[in-house]
Amino acid sequence: MTATHYSAPKGFDNVFNNSVRWLADHGVNLAGAQTLTVTGRVSGLPQSVPVNPMQLHGREYLVAPRGTTQWVRNVRVNDSAELRRGRRRRAVRLVEVDTADRAPMIRAYLDKWGWEVGRFLPEGMGTEPDDATLAAHLDDLPVFEIRS
Repeated sequence: MTATHYSAPKGFDNVFNNSVRWLADHGVNLAGAQTLTVTGRVSGLPQSVPVNPMQLHGREYLVAPRGTTQWVRNVRVNDSAELRRGRRRRAVRLVEVDTADRAPMIRAYLDKWGWEVGRFLPEGMGTEPDDATLAAHLDDLPVFEIRS
């Protein structure tokens, strides 16, 4: 994957992410948020971030609206991860979805969480992209299938 889109958390984003992660860690279901923990590709230490797992056609996915984030880079090195909300923890594998197959997942994700993540998307994409615009940005937004 050669995508270079990455919208790093800054300012209020860090406060918001920490708050959502704290709520998820304490069992509060805030719009479906869970805490994703992956192993750092350089440090080898656990790295945690709030995410919004999404169900589509009987499968579960993670979309990275910020692009090629640190958790994405870590998962590309080691696909083992943990999803957590409160006391409920699941060991999972994250398998990257081929670029050509991502459109339905990204569209469903934006339908559900576009209000929350719209400012992180690649410039010119928007939360309701037409088919051509979405196709032009498929490589910018990594998608992973969550497997048990």
